[in-house]
Amino acid sequence: MHKKEKIIQAIVQQGVLPLFFNPDEKTSIQVTEALYASGIRVVEYTNRGKEALKNFRSLKKACSKQYPDLILGLGTVQDSKTALKALAYGADFLVSPGYFKGLAKISMEKNILWIPGCMTATELMQAQESGLGFVKIFPAITVGPGFVHSVKEVFPDLLFMPTGGINSGNLESWFKAGVSAVGVGSSLISSSLMENQDFEIIKTNTGVLLKQIAAIRSSLV
Repeated sequence: MHKKEKIIQAIVQQGVLPLFFNPDEKTSIQVTEALYASGIRVVEYTNRGKEALKNFRSLKKACSKQYPDLILGLGTVQDSKTALKALAYGADFLVSPGYFKGLAKISMEKNILWIPGCMTATELMQAQESGLGFVKIFPAITVGPGFVHSVKEVFPDLLFMPTGGINSGNLESWFKAGVSAVGVGSSLISSSLMENQDFEIIKTNTGVLLKQIAAIRSSLV
Protein backbone atom coordinates (compact mmCIF):
# COMPACT_ATOMS: atom_id res chain seq x y z
CA MET A 1 0.00 0.00 0.00
CA HIS A 2 1.30 3.46 -0.89
CA LYS A 3 2.01 6.02 1.85
CA LYS A 4 -0.93 8.17 0.67
CA GLU A 5 -3.39 5.30 1.11
CA LYS A 6 -1.83 4.41 4.46
CA ILE A 7 -2.37 7.93 5.78
CA ILE A 8 -5.99 8.04 4.54
CA GLN A 9 -6.58 4.67 6.17
CA ALA A 10 -5.03 5.92 9.44
CA ILE A 11 -7.28 9.02 9.49
CA VAL A 12 -10.39 6.99 8.68
CA GLN A 13 -9.52 4.41 11.32
CA GLN A 14 -8.91 7.16 13.90
CA GLY A 15 -12.21 8.77 12.90
CA VAL A 16 -10.99 12.24 13.79
CA LEU A 17 -8.17 14.48 12.61
CA PRO A 18 -7.26 16.86 15.47
CA LEU A 19 -5.97 20.21 14.25
CA PHE A 20 -4.41 23.11 16.09
CA PHE A 21 -1.83 25.91 16.06
CA ASN A 22 -0.02 27.65 18.87
CA PRO A 23 2.58 30.40 18.44
CA ASP A 24 4.69 28.81 21.18
CA GLU A 25 6.91 25.95 20.07
CA LYS A 26 6.98 24.20 23.47
CA THR A 27 3.19 24.38 23.84
CA SER A 28 2.79 22.93 20.33
CA ILE A 29 4.95 19.96 21.32
CA GLN A 30 3.07 19.47 24.61
CA VAL A 31 -0.32 19.49 22.87
CA THR A 32 0.95 16.88 20.42
CA GLU A 33 2.24 14.77 23.32
CA ALA A 34 -1.21 14.93 24.99
CA LEU A 35 -2.92 13.89 21.72
CA TYR A 36 -0.49 11.01 21.27
CA ALA A 37 -1.03 9.84 24.86
CA SER A 38 -4.78 9.68 24.20
CA GLY A 39 -4.27 7.33 21.26
CA ILE A 40 -4.03 9.79 18.35
CA ARG A 41 -1.58 8.84 15.59
CA VAL A 42 -2.40 11.46 12.90
CA VAL A 43 -2.30 15.22 13.63
CA GLU A 44 -2.76 18.35 11.52
CA TYR A 45 -0.75 21.41 12.59
CA THR A 46 -2.38 24.46 11.02
CA ASN A 47 -0.45 27.18 9.22
CA ARG A 48 -2.20 30.03 11.02
CA GLY A 49 0.54 32.31 12.26
CA LYS A 50 3.98 33.57 11.31
CA GLU A 51 5.61 31.00 13.62
CA ALA A 52 3.72 28.07 12.09
CA LEU A 53 6.35 26.74 9.69
CA LYS A 54 9.21 27.19 12.16
CA ASN A 55 7.17 25.42 14.87
CA PHE A 56 6.15 22.69 12.44
CA ARG A 57 9.78 21.99 11.67
CA SER A 58 10.63 21.65 15.39
CA LEU A 59 7.52 19.57 16.01
CA LYS A 60 8.41 17.21 13.19
CA LYS A 61 11.96 16.80 14.53
CA ALA A 62 10.75 16.16 18.09
CA CYS A 63 8.10 13.67 16.96
CA SER A 64 10.47 11.77 14.67
CA LYS A 65 12.60 10.97 17.73
CA GLN A 66 9.87 10.53 20.34
CA TYR A 67 6.93 9.21 18.31
CA PRO A 68 8.19 7.69 15.06
CA ASP A 69 4.72 6.31 14.29
CA LEU A 70 3.01 9.72 14.48
CA ILE A 71 1.82 11.05 11.11
CA LEU A 72 2.10 14.84 11.04
CA GLY A 73 0.66 17.10 8.35
CA LEU A 74 0.47 20.84 7.76
CA GLY A 75 -2.96 22.40 7.36
CA THR A 76 -4.25 25.75 6.02
CA VAL A 77 -1.85 25.47 3.06
CA GLN A 78 -2.95 28.07 0.52
CA ASP A 79 -0.07 28.31 -1.96
CA SER A 80 2.62 26.24 -3.64
CA LYS A 81 5.50 27.96 -1.83
CA THR A 82 4.13 26.97 1.60
CA ALA A 83 3.41 23.44 0.37
CA LEU A 84 6.98 22.92 -0.86
CA LYS A 85 8.43 24.35 2.35
CA ALA A 86 6.22 22.06 4.47
CA LEU A 87 7.31 19.04 2.44
CA ALA A 88 10.96 20.05 2.83
CA TYR A 89 10.35 20.12 6.61
CA GLY A 90 8.98 16.58 6.48
CA ALA A 91 5.21 17.06 6.30
CA ASP A 92 3.53 13.68 5.78
CA PHE A 93 0.46 15.28 4.17
CA LEU A 94 -1.07 18.68 3.37
CA VAL A 95 -4.54 20.09 4.03
CA SER A 96 -6.09 23.21 2.46
CA PRO A 97 -9.23 25.27 3.09
CA GLY A 98 -10.06 25.16 -0.62
CA TYR A 99 -9.15 23.62 -3.97
CA PHE A 100 -6.18 25.03 -5.92
CA LYS A 101 -4.80 23.57 -9.15
CA GLY A 102 -1.19 24.34 -8.22
CA LEU A 103 -1.47 22.19 -5.10
CA ALA A 104 -3.15 19.38 -7.03
CA LYS A 105 -0.13 19.47 -9.37
CA ILE A 106 2.38 19.32 -6.49
CA SER A 107 0.50 16.44 -4.87
CA MET A 108 0.62 14.48 -8.14
CA GLU A 109 4.27 15.26 -8.89
CA LYS A 110 5.49 14.52 -5.36
CA ASN A 111 2.98 11.69 -4.88
CA ILE A 112 1.86 13.01 -1.49
CA LEU A 113 -1.53 13.19 0.15
CA TRP A 114 -3.25 16.54 -0.28
CA ILE A 115 -6.69 17.03 1.27
CA PRO A 116 -8.47 20.00 -0.35
CA GLY A 117 -11.40 21.85 1.18
CA CYS A 118 -14.62 21.62 -0.84
CA MET A 119 -18.12 22.99 -0.28
CA THR A 120 -19.73 22.67 -3.72
CA ALA A 121 -20.36 19.88 -6.22
CA THR A 122 -18.10 21.74 -8.68
CA GLU A 123 -15.15 21.56 -6.26
CA LEU A 124 -15.84 17.88 -5.61
CA MET A 125 -15.73 17.30 -9.38
CA GLN A 126 -12.40 19.13 -9.60
CA ALA A 127 -10.97 17.08 -6.73
CA GLN A 128 -12.15 13.85 -8.34
CA GLU A 129 -10.74 14.90 -11.74
CA SER A 130 -7.36 15.53 -10.06
CA GLY A 131 -7.32 11.97 -8.78
CA LEU A 132 -7.98 12.93 -5.16
CA GLY A 133 -10.02 10.47 -3.13
CA PHE A 134 -10.20 12.17 0.26
CA VAL A 135 -11.70 15.64 0.69
CA LYS A 136 -12.36 18.04 3.51
CA ILE A 137 -15.85 19.57 3.61
CA PHE A 138 -15.17 23.14 4.72
CA PRO A 139 -16.62 25.11 6.37
CA ALA A 140 -18.73 22.17 7.54
CA ILE A 141 -20.94 24.26 9.81
CA THR A 142 -22.14 26.23 6.77
CA VAL A 143 -23.12 23.30 4.55
CA GLY A 144 -24.28 20.87 7.26
CA PRO A 145 -24.58 17.05 7.25
CA GLY A 146 -27.37 17.24 4.67
CA PHE A 147 -24.83 18.30 2.04
CA VAL A 148 -22.76 15.12 2.49
CA HIS A 149 -25.89 13.00 2.57
CA SER A 150 -27.01 14.56 -0.75
CA VAL A 151 -23.71 14.33 -2.66
CA LYS A 152 -22.48 10.97 -1.35
CA GLU A 153 -24.41 8.96 -3.95
CA VAL A 154 -23.20 11.19 -6.79
CA PHE A 155 -19.56 10.86 -5.65
CA PRO A 156 -19.37 7.25 -4.40
CA ASP A 157 -15.58 7.12 -4.72
CA LEU A 158 -14.88 10.16 -2.53
CA LEU A 159 -14.28 10.01 1.21
CA PHE A 160 -15.51 13.02 3.19
CA MET A 161 -14.05 14.72 6.26
CA PRO A 162 -16.12 17.71 7.48
CA THR A 163 -14.12 20.36 9.35
CA GLY A 164 -15.22 23.58 11.02
CA GLY A 165 -17.80 23.65 13.80
CA ILE A 166 -17.67 19.93 14.58
CA ASN A 167 -18.30 19.08 18.23
CA SER A 168 -19.58 16.20 20.37
CA GLY A 169 -23.15 17.47 19.97
CA ASN A 170 -23.29 17.16 16.17
CA LEU A 171 -20.85 14.26 15.66
CA GLU A 172 -23.54 11.64 15.26
CA SER A 173 -25.40 13.52 12.53
CA TRP A 174 -22.20 13.76 10.48
CA PHE A 175 -21.38 10.07 10.74
CA LYS A 176 -25.01 9.21 9.97
CA ALA A 177 -24.67 11.34 6.82
CA GLY A 178 -21.81 9.07 5.72
CA VAL A 179 -18.55 10.86 6.53
CA SER A 180 -15.35 8.83 6.91
CA ALA A 181 -13.80 11.06 9.60
CA VAL A 182 -14.16 14.54 11.09
CA GLY A 183 -11.65 17.35 11.51
CA VAL A 184 -11.84 18.86 15.00
CA GLY A 185 -10.04 21.99 16.17
CA SER A 186 -11.11 24.51 18.78
CA SER A 187 -13.88 22.39 20.32
CA LEU A 188 -11.16 19.93 21.36
CA ILE A 189 -7.99 22.04 21.61
CA SER A 190 -9.21 25.48 22.63
CA SER A 191 -6.97 28.53 23.03
CA SER A 192 -7.82 28.68 26.74
CA LEU A 193 -6.78 25.05 27.34
CA MET A 194 -3.46 25.75 25.62
CA GLU A 195 -3.03 29.05 27.47
CA ASN A 196 -3.65 27.40 30.84
CA GLN A 197 -1.38 24.47 29.94
CA ASP A 198 -4.28 22.07 30.54
CA PHE A 199 -2.68 19.27 28.54
CA GLU A 200 -4.17 16.59 30.78
CA ILE A 201 -7.68 17.86 29.93
CA ILE A 202 -6.85 17.77 26.20
CA LYS A 203 -5.68 14.17 26.64
CA THR A 204 -8.85 13.18 28.56
CA ASN A 205 -11.24 14.96 26.17
CA THR A 206 -9.57 13.38 23.14
CA GLY A 207 -9.91 9.95 24.70
CA VAL A 208 -13.61 10.62 25.32
CA LEU A 209 -14.06 11.80 21.73
CA LEU A 210 -12.40 8.66 20.32
CA LYS A 211 -14.74 6.50 22.44
CA GLN A 212 -17.75 8.53 21.30
CA ILE A 213 -16.84 8.05 17.64
CA ALA A 214 -16.35 4.32 18.18
CA ALA A 215 -19.78 4.08 19.87
CA ILE A 216 -21.48 6.04 17.06
CA ARG A 217 -19.86 3.87 14.42
CA SER A 218 -20.85 0.61 16.09
CA SER A 219 -24.45 1.84 16.39
CA LEU A 220 -24.52 2.53 12.64
CA VAL A 221 -23.38 -0.94 11.60
